Amino acid sequence: MGGWAIAVHGGAGVDPNLPPHRQEQAKQLLTRCLNLGISALRSNASAVDVVELVVRELETDPLFNSGRGSALTEKGTVEMEASIMDGSKRRCGAVSGLTTVKNPVSLARLVMDKSPHSYLAFNGAEEFARQQGVEVVENEYFITPENVGMLKLAKEANTILFDYRIPTAGYDSCGVGAESPLQMNGLPISVYAPETVGCVVVDKEGRCAAATSTGGLMNKKSGRIGDSPLIGAGTYACGVCGVSCTGEGEAIIRGTLAREVAAVMEYKGLPLQQAVDFVIKHRLDEGKAGLIAVSNTGDVAYGFNCNAMFRGCATEDGFMEVGIWD
Repeated sequence: MGGWAIAVHGGAGVDPNLPPHRQEQAKQLLTRCLNLGISALRSNASAVDVVELVVRELETDPLFNSGRGSALTEKGTVEMEASIMDGSKRRCGAVSGLTTVKNPVSLARLVMDKSPHSYLAFNGAEEFARQQGVEVVENEYFITPENVGMLKLAKEANTILFDYRIPTAGYDSCGVGAESPLQMNGLPISVYAPETVGCVVVDKEGRCAAATSTGGLMNKKSGRIGDSPLIGAGTYACGVCGVSCTGEGEAIIRGTLAREVAAVMEYKGLPLQQAVDFVIKHRLDEGKAGLIAVSNTGDVAYGFNCNAMFRGCATEDGFMEVGIWD
């Protein structure tokens, strides 16, 4: 075994005019989350425990699009979704349509551990949360003034707004009103991808796990479900690797992106980074996305085909890296 490894992401697709102080905030948050995971791994925590721990931290901070700070639906509400997978036995849990659960990833973990099911959504997921005694809050807890402003801009532009953190000042330079070459299911969209969060870990026993959480798209239709809670699309872990994806959810779903990384490792015999590169190049069609991955031998990798991805990784041998741009 090559020792433990961890990777985190805060989404693929970044406003090229993102102010330096916002870039620094993102790097600091990713670094904090990596250090949290490193400390847990050094204390012999399991891979699945670590991915839950790290994603909870990302959900609690409003900087990225998950938990508090989630993107708003067209109705101005928050509908969150998350999934988690323990690769050692391919056990998984997923939730969608959450409006009051403070940490969606932990409810996904409870679906995996405490229910006979793999996926619960909307009223059923909320009822299960109350049965399990998880912390719940009013929907307003998740809504930030910044996102209220971004929703207003999205409605004025009559579009789904992907990068919900683009500052209002100078917004005309970000291409919202301009014709976009990108499409989602044949319809034009704005040019920036949603900032889903995720974490992948292999522990010192070689067990892989993955977790992903998001608020979805700004100005999305109520009831829309993306790739993040879909096992094999936005999240996947098995005996070989763990993968978490981010970007254009509809393209990730069509390409079953996370599972494809494991598949080409298993069936083509590719090492982790080559598998990631292959999938990003050949399985996204015209979609824009990125992913992070670890292997059971302690390798860590990432890839994306858009302008940037908020990401960080660390390994037991002391390597640590946090970055945004290509």
